[in-house]
This record gives sequence, structure tokens and C-alpha cells, in this order.
Amino acid sequence: MVEKAIVLDNQAIRRALTRIAHEIIERNKGIEDSILVGIKTRGIHLANRIAEKIHQIEGSHIPIGELDITLYRDDLTKKTSNLEPEVKGSDIPYDISNKKVILVDDVLFTGRTVRAAMDALVDIGRPAQIQLAVLVDRGHRELPIRADFVGKNIPTASSEKIVVELDEIDHVDQVSIHEK
Repeated sequence: MVEKAIVLDNQAIRRALTRIAHEIIERNKGIEDSILVGIKTRGIHLANRIAEKIHQIEGSHIPIGELDITLYRDDLTKKTSNLEPEVKGSDIPYDISNKKVILVDDVLFTGRTVRAAMDALVDIGRPAQIQLAVLVDRGHRELPIRADFVGKNIPTASSEKIVVELDEIDHVDQVSIHEK
């Protein structure tokens, strides 16, 4: 794969997450009875950053959880072939029943990851509402799922791939388009 263009740099990612934090607060009239749940792996780091922004704005902490959807994927056999899936485990140390759960992920593409995340959440508890925040929405949905909060819409061709790199993992903050 060849990098075609950088579409978000460090500052653009920071601005997008600040905007998402403001939109979450506004839509939910504060953060009471809300919890951020990051989808492993990059969604967790984005959820932590959004929580930090919310704390700066509201002066209150929003609970954060981590969700591993590995065993809920409908394409598990295709992705892993004969290998056992690596389950990293979920960590949601709060009761999500009757809470507004804001799922956080890096890229919204077909919608299958979000569907798997919703299945995993419902196995944990019964949220009052599930909302979705993504850094990038690239289109090409296969399921009727849309994000409530989007950092940037980046229309892509099927032959392209969106690569999100975060400082916590990749030692750089950027989103780029790569050509297959």
C-alpha cells in the first residue's frame, strides 16, 4: 500500500476531538448518566482524549470503558482462517444499564464493527441509549448504521484504505489515505 495523502494531522485530530466533545455535551445536556466506551484498540485512546476534553470543558469526569468485540465479529472465520482469535478482553468497570453509552471508534466503514460492539454491549447490560462517535466516516456502509458524532467525513474509493495513527500506539498523530 502506498500513502496517497495525509488528510488529518495532529492539530486537525485535536480540533475534531474537541468538537466531538462539545457535541456530546450539547446533545446529552451534560454528561450525567453517560459513559464513553472505546472499541479496542484505537477507539480506547480516542475515548480517553475525548474524556479529557470533556473534563476541561465541564470540570467533571465522564466514566470510560474498553470494549473488545473480537468474538462478536461476523467475519471472524474469514479474518483468522485457522488461527485462534486474540481476545484482549473488555473492561467496563461501570454498570451500563440505563446509561447513555457513547461508543468511540477510529473509522466507520461498513458498520460491521459497530454492530458487533452493540451486540457486546447488550450482553453486558441494557443501556438507555447507544450513540456513536468516530474520528473518520469513510462511507461504504453495508449495514444501516450512522455516526452521531463525526470528526471528519472522508469519501473514499473501494481501493483506498484509511490509516489512523495515534501517538499512544504509533508515535504520530495522523490520518492518511493509502492506495491498495
